[in-house]
Amino acid sequence: MNERRIALMRMLDSRRKYTARELAEKFNVSVRTIQRDLDYLQQTGLPLYTETGPHGGYRALPNRLLPPLHLSRDEAMGLFLMLKLLEDIPDIPFGSVREHLSEQYYSELPRDVQEMIDGLKDYISFRVISTQSESPYTSVILDAAMNKRRIKMRYRSTSGEKNFEVYPIGLYFDHGYWYMPAYSKERIILYRSDRVIEMTMLESTLSDLPTLAQWLKTEDIREGAAAKIKFTPFGVRLAGSDPLFQNVSEQEWHGNIPREEFAYVSRLLLKYGPDAEVIYPAELREMVKQLLEDSLAPYLSQSNGGHENVQIQLQTES
Repeated sequence: MNERRIALMRMLDSRRKYTARELAEKFNVSVRTIQRDLDYLQQTGLPLYTETGPHGGYRALPNRLLPPLHLSRDEAMGLFLMLKLLEDIPDIPFGSVREHLSEQYYSELPRDVQEMIDGLKDYISFRVISTQSESPYTSVILDAAMNKRRIKMRYRSTSGEKNFEVYPIGLYFDHGYWYMPAYSKERIILYRSDRVIEMTMLESTLSDLPTLAQWLKTEDIREGAAAKIKFTPFGVRLAGSDPLFQNVSEQEWHGNIPREEFAYVSRLLLKYGPDAEVIYPAELREMVKQLLEDSLAPYLSQSNGGHENVQIQLQTES
């Protein structure tokens, strides 16, 4: 594709309408040359809408097929890997076309690049955490967020099914699940997309909503309790992959934890076992102790000859 056709495609991509004569004058070529260019762009996948008459012209249709990319060998291989990764992420928004997309792309590549990708497959793999929970509304959520529209949903919470009307501000994927931060009652609340049972987009909008990127950059303004957690050297290594404990210094983490998050943090600390210890606050320390007792209880309950169960009480420090 020559430079004129690339520039012509970008002009039409602006969704404005142009006559053939306007385009010819713009590029200082004949109308017949522009017609050939337009025919070429249509053949490469750019659908054009033509209006006849004195106010007619050409413009690109929405949801159009985009022209092929012109990539170097390394860029082509990198794009193939990204397509393979997208295939492994469950319920990705607007993902109806992604099944076998990497193989379709692969089949259009030159033979020498295909051979390099064949070799690459033996040396790289993506281990995306898979879940059994489906999230069929990710496309609706993202569409509502981008257009600042309100949605109505039936949601499966820990206390049962409930109806909510909220304004999604975006969608992010973490540890196998899609999360939807949404504005409701003057605050942002986090919902799990796979717990949405039904969803409908409503007409009402709210123009001053933050974007997901803006929300992720804001600091948590909830009042928190000062906390200190001590890690073993191995615990420090584990903490390196935990967003909450990124700032560990000299095997200790200092920070503020909102009391509403104590239950979550205490369960998070269970995976560290003996490699993390809550020094304070006392309330969080006691919650971790209680969870450890509850976890050990089934293993400390023993059968005495098949006739009598003996319960061993776990002793904890006061």
